[in-house]
Amino acid sequence: MKVSEEEYRLKFFKDNGYLRKECKVCRTPFWTTEPNRDNCADIPCSDYYFLDSNISKLNWSVSEARKRFLGFFNKHGHEIIPPKPVLARWRNDIYLTIASIVDFQPHVTSGIVPPPANPLVISQPCIRLEDVDNVGITFGRHLTTFEMGGHHAFNYPDKFIYWKDETLELSKEFFVEEMKIPEEMLNFKESWWEGGGNAGPSFEVTVGGLELATLVFMQYSILNGEYIPLKLKVVDTGYGIERLAWFTQKTPTSFHAIYGNLVYTFFRKLGQQYVDEEMLKHAARLAGRIDTDKPETIELHRLEVAKTLNMDAEVVKEELTRAARVFQVLDHTKTIGLMLADGLVPSNSGEGYLGRLLIRRALRVIKLLGSNVRLIDLMKDQIDFWKEDFPEMLRNKDYILDAVEYEEEKFQEIIQRVPSIISTISKKKGKIEEEELIKIYDTNGIPPDILSEELKKRDGIQLDIPSNFYALVARRHQTAPLKAEKEKAKLPSEIIKFAKNFRPTEKLYYKDQYLRDFDAEILGVKDNFVILDRTAFYPEGGGQLGDKGKIIVNGKEYDVLDTQVSSDVIVHVLETANGLKPGDKVHAEIDWQRRYRLMKHHTVTHVILGAAKKLLGDHVWQAGAEKTPDKGRLDITHYKMLTEEEIRKIEDISNYIINDRRPVRAFEMGRVEAELKFGVSIYEGGVPEKANIRLLEIKDWDIEGCGGTHVSNTSEIGGVKIINVEKIQEGVIRLEYVAGDVVSKYARELEERINDVAKTLGTSSEELNKRVHRFTQEIKEKEDLVLTLKRYYIENTLAELKAENIDSIRFYSIINPLDQDSSKEIMRRLTSDNKTVAISLMKDKNSIIVDIATSKDIKVDSIIDNLRKLGGKGGGKGTFGSIRFNEMKIEDILDAIKKGLKGSI
Repeated sequence: MKVSEEEYRLKFFKDNGYLRKECKVCRTPFWTTEPNRDNCADIPCSDYYFLDSNISKLNWSVSEARKRFLGFFNKHGHEIIPPKPVLARWRNDIYLTIASIVDFQPHVTSGIVPPPANPLVISQPCIRLEDVDNVGITFGRHLTTFEMGGHHAFNYPDKFIYWKDETLELSKEFFVEEMKIPEEMLNFKESWWEGGGNAGPSFEVTVGGLELATLVFMQYSILNGEYIPLKLKVVDTGYGIERLAWFTQKTPTSFHAIYGNLVYTFFRKLGQQYVDEEMLKHAARLAGRIDTDKPETIELHRLEVAKTLNMDAEVVKEELTRAARVFQVLDHTKTIGLMLADGLVPSNSGEGYLGRLLIRRALRVIKLLGSNVRLIDLMKDQIDFWKEDFPEMLRNKDYILDAVEYEEEKFQEIIQRVPSIISTISKKKGKIEEEELIKIYDTNGIPPDILSEELKKRDGIQLDIPSNFYALVARRHQTAPLKAEKEKAKLPSEIIKFAKNFRPTEKLYYKDQYLRDFDAEILGVKDNFVILDRTAFYPEGGGQLGDKGKIIVNGKEYDVLDTQVSSDVIVHVLETANGLKPGDKVHAEIDWQRRYRLMKHHTVTHVILGAAKKLLGDHVWQAGAEKTPDKGRLDITHYKMLTEEEIRKIEDISNYIINDRRPVRAFEMGRVEAELKFGVSIYEGGVPEKANIRLLEIKDWDIEGCGGTHVSNTSEIGGVKIINVEKIQEGVIRLEYVAGDVVSKYARELEERINDVAKTLGTSSEELNKRVHRFTQEIKEKEDLVLTLKRYYIENTLAELKAENIDSIRFYSIINPLDQDSSKEIMRRLTSDNKTVAISLMKDKNSIIVDIATSKDIKVDSIIDNLRKLGGKGGGKGTFGSIRFNEMKIEDILDAIKKGLKGSI
């Protein structure tokens, strides 16, 4: 989009004597009060010369920078809003919180709901993995986790808060008065911002080479490439809290400003000698010259540092590489701690994939440093360091350490499996392209440099690892197609279109969830689909099946087979709607027994989820659920399979809540108020696109958004029995359970199976346990006897077998052996000497199985090929093969093998 200069020519600049200049390097316009300035003071046009300046003689820690930022804007009329988790669970399109404005997208920025305050200020921990490969290499310019301080104003057509001039005035005042930066050092660099379907002009605030803030004015939506003015105009600012701290401290790198003494702790624990601070400071000062898209600029940067310090270039390169790796571990472990503290469960998909990627990258860097330190030991230091800033890290310490230890064990298993995994890859000669390299990582989790090391031992395979490999992988997984995927429409497209002609259906099931029958009027009929003006039939949604029942018109009954919804219009699916027409008065009855079972299974799902959270930890999150009349299903995020004791405890806790007669109530609340009061866990079952959210509360136990039907007291559930628990994928455990009278049905079926087993074993159900133990002992004794007989058979056969000599080859044949296992052991022992071939021929119904074993100096391939020519089917390689014949005499098979052996050596 061509941007008019008028977007940037503000009254603020005119009133404060700012001049519009053009940077002599990048040719970008910027505003300054310094007449002689010809540089935008941003990288790569400038080095980080703030490190050598005397400006802003403050010494803010990250905590102090956050406090000062929030306090300043609070003093200027902005309400302080608590930050959200780093996992964006209120969004359907992304997994991680990447900016402070994400907290208010899409519902506030689209105007669906009002903001929690207006204006507001927030310091939001963010995670971005697009630059993960650059962390440490640029000595602080790139981080995977950072805090974005944002002050936001939401300007409605009928309610103006403030816009560009006021935003720049606030920014100037913060930097000049709060941070003591001379105004002539400030630069407002013109820019343009786009993201999330919105766009607008922006200013980057630069001082001494460092960008300290970005001031965005969100005023357009982008639709089909066109920029359409927004009715709601948003001030979206981002101040780098860590950069404010670094600017005031002027430490050798930003890692020193962020982590303080933890830097030295990590060097020591990683077994690394500390790198000279003067070298680090020079490296950081010149780091803006590194173009991360051009790896060769890293080499040039190291050479420049060596030249400046008059040192050997290889020494500088080695030292800075070592330092960068320590900084990577520092950065990654903090990010891992924040992710896990907010409930991420490492896995092979979704947000869990991103967490696992970072854990494995940290483990790999530790290995590259030659360190034996355990990752959990470093995580303990991070938790202790950040426990006051991020109390959730301390609160979830046990889970964080346990999950990291589990992931470390899995990583070691992968490393041990690398040679066998490589064997399948190494069959492909030539170059492994980037796409295949990413696929190998996605499938097996092998870090590319470990892959490269192993492939170097094999001939003919070239591996070029992209410098931004992990960023490429993360980029493919940072959006949330699984979260964004809507439930597939259960209605035909023509019925969905038909339903758009009607007003929203009055939902009687919310007014009275125990309503069994009602009167209504037909508004529309198409094929076997009927739309009423009001209904007590609950449509399928939230994992709960749609209701069934019947509609009665003039004494004639019509069966309702299912209930669905389309755009707030409820559609009843009938077996037939012949004779029904708009205007007909109907009396309708739902299948109450079925509905009541659904209600119990739905409510108990909330009970079990609460029990799992209480027992396992806050990381437990609903990953899916289904409620049918026969049973309920709940998928939860958890990093390992549940133990039998944990399953029993979840069941016991749930039954305690049922017996405790906890009231259950549904109510509506504005989504912003609900988020502030109950947190984002209200979105366990999904993210509704409405201003108000229907919440379900089980007193003193669980509150979350839910649109289903429920019992009014937990005692109505009656009881619950968990009937199956399984790990359905990495990081997701499935629980299946029955409640209410279905428990009795399940017990009866179980009783019938027990009685059937008892009858088969010739005993009673009361004596079954004793009989099974006795039966098991008898089987064990017989198995031992069989093994003894097999050993006797093997030794006796070996003693009796005579070899035939065929052209210097010893040939043994075993005809109709005791079993295949015995014959394989005999052949193995016979072929331990060179120039030996042993075969076994066994009749199996109407076919003959031929097993062939050879000593190491004879390949089985030629024998297999000859037998295939005779009509055999099978294969083999190396020293063993197996062939099956459907119609063939044993004598003919023996003769063919012997002829094939003649002249084979």
